[in-house]
Formats: sequence, C-alpha cells, structure tokens
Amino acid sequence: MQNLSTAELERLAVEVKQLGRELGFAKLGIAATDLDEDEQRLSRWLALGRHGAMRYMVRHGRKRSRPHELVPGTIRVISARMSYWPAAARDGHAALADRKSAYIARYALGRDYHKVLRRRLQRLADAIEERIGAFGYRVFVDSGPVLEKALARDAGLGWIGKHTNLLDRDGSWFLLGELYTDLPLPADTPIAEHCGSCRACIDACPTQAIVGPYELDARRCISYLTIELRGSIPEELRPAIGNRIFGCDDCQLFCPWNKFAATSSIEDFAVRNGLDGAALIDLFAWTEREWEARTAGSALRRAGYEGWLRNLAVALGNAPPDPRVITALSLRAAHPSPVVREHVRWALARQGSPGP
Repeated sequence: MQNLSTAELERLAVEVKQLGRELGFAKLGIAATDLDEDEQRLSRWLALGRHGAMRYMVRHGRKRSRPHELVPGTIRVISARMSYWPAAARDGHAALADRKSAYIARYALGRDYHKVLRRRLQRLADAIEERIGAFGYRVFVDSGPVLEKALARDAGLGWIGKHTNLLDRDGSWFLLGELYTDLPLPADTPIAEHCGSCRACIDACPTQAIVGPYELDARRCISYLTIELRGSIPEELRPAIGNRIFGCDDCQLFCPWNKFAATSSIEDFAVRNGLDGAALIDLFAWTEREWEARTAGSALRRAGYEGWLRNLAVALGNAPPDPRVITALSLRAAHPSPVVREHVRWALARQGSPGP
C-alpha cells in the first residue's frame, strides 16, 4: 500500500461505500476505534452476570472493546449491514400466533449469514487491494470478540435501541459484519437516536429480558435460552417461550420503526425447508441424520440436535392440547439425552398426560 493523501483517502472512502452497495450491503460506514464508554458498559454487564453461560464474553478480556489489541495496527473499522428478512417469508406475527407451528428467528430461515456476509466482505477487501495494493485487514462476521453494534453505531449505520439491537429509520432487520483495517480512512459521524419515549420492545419481550431501557439480561432472553444455553432451560421461563424454537424476534416485530423495513432480495436468505411455518410435530420427528442434512449450511446448527429437540419439546408443551402432540412426545420419552427426556416429561405434563 502506498502512502495515500487525505484527498485520496476521502475518495477511497466514497468508493468503498459504493463497492459495498454493489456487493449487496444496504449500508456501509467507517468507524474510529474509541470504545471507552462501551467498554465500561460491557464491564458492568459482565459484573452483573448478565452474560449467563456465555463465558466467551469474558475470555478475550478487553480485546472486544479495543480493536487495536485484537488486530494490531487497526485504526479504522469498515462496518457493513445487510438486510435479511426473506421477501416471501410468512408474516412474523401470524407465525407467532400459530402455536402448532414453529417460530424460527427470521435470520436463520435461509443460508448461514456468517458465510454470506464473510464472502462479500472478503470481496470488498479484494477490491480495495486491487486499487491501492496490499493493506492490513481482517474480516469479522460474529466470529470474534467484536463490539459490532457499537462500531456500527459509530460508523453511522444506526443507533442502539432500548432493546440493545442496532436500529435505523428503516428498521432493524439486518446483519452486521466488519473489516478491521490499518487504513486511516475518514470516520463517519454517528446518527441521532430516535427511540424517544417508546417502550414497545420492553413491553413485548415475553420473558422480560429487557430489564430496563438499553439493559438486557441474556439469562432471560429466548435467543440465549434456545441457542446459547446448553442443558436445561429454567422451568419458570418455558411457558413464555411459546412456539419459539430458535431465537426470538419479538423486540423487533413490535418496534414501530420496522414498519418501514425493506425485505431482502438476496437469494441466500430465502426460506429453506418451509421453516417459516413448519409444524412442530413434523420437525420433532426429524432424525439426527435428517436434521444434519436439512440444516447443512444453516445457522440452526448452532443449537445442536439435542438443543433442537429440547426446544421443540418446550414448544410442544406450550401447544394447544392434542393427542397427536402427546403421541409425538411419548416417542421421545426414552431418548438417550437426559436433557431431552426432562423437557419431554415437562411437555407431557403440560399436555395433561402423565407420560409413559
């Protein structure tokens, strides 16, 4: 990389954003790396134990809030967001209301977003290299200790809402990825917050995981309970999970700004295997081999097959009383996993059956 003048760096920043749009990113910005206030908030969150069993949140120390320590030489972060709501997906509110079918977080209905965004960010890095020569960079897509929402906020991609997700005037149905770089590009300016007095996300949370504005207790969050948590889901939280078997979108579904959100035209995010309205009983019947085949290249792999059955058992316990549900649960009552057996027993009791 040659030494670039201020004018050349400014032109490059404009070109990078254009390249990002051509690669399918809805918005792209450039952030500086001063995250001192966010580091303090993160430290407090960890001290309160709100990360639950996500020990990886602690493992890397302060590298999460100090990009230059994670990737030496980093002075800027190119932050990109990509819309993911599949254009043909079933209405989210209707899917939640249908207690006989499974609700899966909309980002997980298609191809694994890690691969989709990583591939395109790499193409962005390659395009930059073609223009200026070799430069220092590293791509991240939810794949390392990165404060992605804080960086996206500083890059002008939106503001952090009361639900702690990144939010913009055109909603929040997007995913984030980053390019850490040693290029001294001009940093963008954060935009103003526009949540005002609204508390729709707080009131909508089924498990009251949003314990206050901008305060999330992951230990109560359905996304954490159904994806990150291994082992038993706290019994007192199971009824509130409803039919959500992988993640939860409620804080976004009820956010007024998402009335203005656009759907995604990216084919990778198209619904696979009818997962936007699949019957709970049908999914519960998948063998491990079927699950492996049907979740290949999908973010659903994160929960594991045991977690998949555990979550479905909870959803079946919350489903309307039905002899077919009892039959389906009974077939798993002797499952080798003690976690699955425990949740099946709970579900059977909820269905009014004493079990086998």
